[in-house]
Amino acid sequence: MLADKNILHFKHEILYQVARLAFEGNLEEGRDALPYELVKGPKPQFYCCIYKEREIIRQRIRLAEGKAPGAYDDGNIIQVITAACEDCPISSYTVTDNCQNCPGKACINACKFGAISTGEHHSKIDGSKCKECGMCAKACPYNAIAHLKRPCKFSCPVDAITYDEYGISVIDEKKCIRCGQCIHKCPFGAIGSKTFIVDVINAIKSDRPVYAMVAPAAEGQFGKDITMASWRDAMKEVGFTDMFEVGAGADMTTMSEAEEWAEAYEKGEKKTTSCCPSFVNMIKNFYPELSDKVSETVSPMCMLSRAIKAKYPEAVTVFIGPCIAKKSEIVDQKIEGNADYALAFSEIRAIMKAKNVVLKPSDNTYQGASVFGKKYANVGGVSSSVLEYMKETGKEISPSVCKANGAAECKKALLLLKAGRLPEDFIEGMACEGGCVGGPSSFADAMLTKRTRDAMIEQADNRSISENLKNYDLDSFRLHR
Repeated sequence: MLADKNILHFKHEILYQVARLAFEGNLEEGRDALPYELVKGPKPQFYCCIYKEREIIRQRIRLAEGKAPGAYDDGNIIQVITAACEDCPISSYTVTDNCQNCPGKACINACKFGAISTGEHHSKIDGSKCKECGMCAKACPYNAIAHLKRPCKFSCPVDAITYDEYGISVIDEKKCIRCGQCIHKCPFGAIGSKTFIVDVINAIKSDRPVYAMVAPAAEGQFGKDITMASWRDAMKEVGFTDMFEVGAGADMTTMSEAEEWAEAYEKGEKKTTSCCPSFVNMIKNFYPELSDKVSETVSPMCMLSRAIKAKYPEAVTVFIGPCIAKKSEIVDQKIEGNADYALAFSEIRAIMKAKNVVLKPSDNTYQGASVFGKKYANVGGVSSSVLEYMKETGKEISPSVCKANGAAECKKALLLLKAGRLPEDFIEGMACEGGCVGGPSSFADAMLTKRTRDAMIEQADNRSISENLKNYDLDSFRLHR
């Protein structure tokens, strides 16, 4: 998150202003004036001029409203803000001052596209002609040509980002797994995701009951005194009917997935988890032949949403966490009974700010999940929960699990599975390194908050998964897709 630290305030201020106008019912009237209120001029704050800043604000307002920033919408929740992306260097290869302007011109001779010419002091690369083949850099005897890797492209684990003829980043919707890693890697703040802020606020203002569902990854993110009880109090103050811990849905997912794994183990079949939507998207986009290996059990978010809607049929359910891909699970996967909306931490904080609500310290008294359900946010949390439940219910099997930590390990595991060479029985796939706690919209670094998170979870009671499941009517809704 360090890459865009200096423009985070700029991003968050726009989210807050949109939330404020939506609560006031003045979004239609206030939308056009907002760029001028936020950028009064005459000097720009972050970009080259106030006119670019105002255009970026207009495009960000559209994202905050759940729209594409420009006229064209490919349906992807992750979008490029063109006005901001224009400032990025067009060519990824550049000639440095190490160039000796030698008469040999190895770089020019190596280029097959006429992109390099002689300059006054060193060679020049025409970004509009450069095909980024890298032959010039290989040919230069002085290593004077550097390869500048665009942060967005470099961060994408599935090579879904390319550039158009003007140097603007383009996200291939058919390749993108919606992990959101590119969003905070761009130093120009040129990539963002559509939000459900306006939809959630309209739901809160309606007569329907609206329930917040806070992800297990929230514990430890905001300090040792900000507990699930803190979240519950704050969400009610915002206007939600109530708040539930998604870890409870994780316990339900554990029960169903344990049954699937036990059946597959007896048949000698291999399975993958279905909790991480980016991991599921990776299988769908790049390994469709493995789709039948994905668990039919729905994610904890969907599981809890179904439980709430079974009890309150008119309910609107809203997921809150550090995950961008959860929006994809709602928009793209369209699983029956799933959450209606998903908010990143920055988005719910904008809503809270608009209502003058803050997270307040509270005793760690509210617990809706077992300790194992809470640990779903960590790599290995799903498999440890499933194995624990098998012990609790007397299933005498000991399957081996490949705990794929991050997109690179997920790809490696899936390639082995595809080739029939995966040694383990099952794959737990987490596209974000560290698990959900390492999500792109995390409030704090997962490693720095690990000690706080572990201490908070240790304070929870030692109820078993089976005991916690008795608090829910599991016969009132489906556990599978």
